[in-house]
Amino acid sequence: MRVVLAGLATSHPYTDARTLTRHAELVVWEQDPERLRRFTEEHPAAKVAGSLGDALAARPDGVVLTVPNPQVPEALARVLESGVPCFVNKPAAASRDQLEALDRLAIHERVLSSSVLRFAPAFAGVRIDPGEVLAVRATVRHDVGLWAGGYNAWQDTPGQGGGTMVTMGVHGVELLVALLGPDVRLVGAAGAKRHYQGLRSEDTGVMALRWGSGVTGTVEILGVTEDESYVVTVHGRDGSRTIAIESGDDPLVGLGYEGTIEAFLAMVRDGAPSPVPWAETRAILDVLVTAREVT
Repeated sequence: MRVVLAGLATSHPYTDARTLTRHAELVVWEQDPERLRRFTEEHPAAKVAGSLGDALAARPDGVVLTVPNPQVPEALARVLESGVPCFVNKPAAASRDQLEALDRLAIHERVLSSSVLRFAPAFAGVRIDPGEVLAVRATVRHDVGLWAGGYNAWQDTPGQGGGTMVTMGVHGVELLVALLGPDVRLVGAAGAKRHYQGLRSEDTGVMALRWGSGVTGTVEILGVTEDESYVVTVHGRDGSRTIAIESGDDPLVGLGYEGTIEAFLAMVRDGAPSPVPWAETRAILDVLVTAREVT
């Protein structure tokens, strides 16, 4: 099996490769020489492609796409032409223009884009009765201090990578939509800089959501934190249920990285459809983009 890692724009494909290398031959393409050097030092057996076209010419069985958000629509269009399964590292869009560009693509059923947390063992098996739910809340704790020093400035730029509201907020929205479905809209959002004044976006944020059923939801984003964790609370008439996702002894397992790659490999090996329908991903992206617009 051959898998192309098309782009190394964030930390995620480096993590993905640690699982993929146990299953497939890796081909890597990346525009930044330093990022590519870091990757090939860890994975010297990976074959390096000089361009995305060269990578796709290697006839891969699947593609993991991780390029800066403004480049996703064009790069994904080229991958779609190849017909192979594709995993687009989150978030697939961070602005209205980017989302509308994705809407113009013929995205097939073997395209997956998701927060890895959906596949975390602590969350993946959770089932709820939406009819019994009064409200839900997701709390995302993930430090963004690295951006304050200028690292990956495109991610922290609202019109490009979406900033903290989008890039970290996706985790909370993803988990709530996984539980309650895609019939959801944003009803309010706010962000602030409480600590990292050098950011281009915010280091704290909140979103208010409402599902068509009438259930309300809240996503809290805490980008100033010593510990990384994600908590979902489901409120019902007879009490509240809490689901906590933490890295544990093995972050690749605990945070869902391995589960995500296993879902991708099922698409590659078995021809399975994406476990997250694109319509659901589209609903999540619309909430995030709208939150970015109003803040």
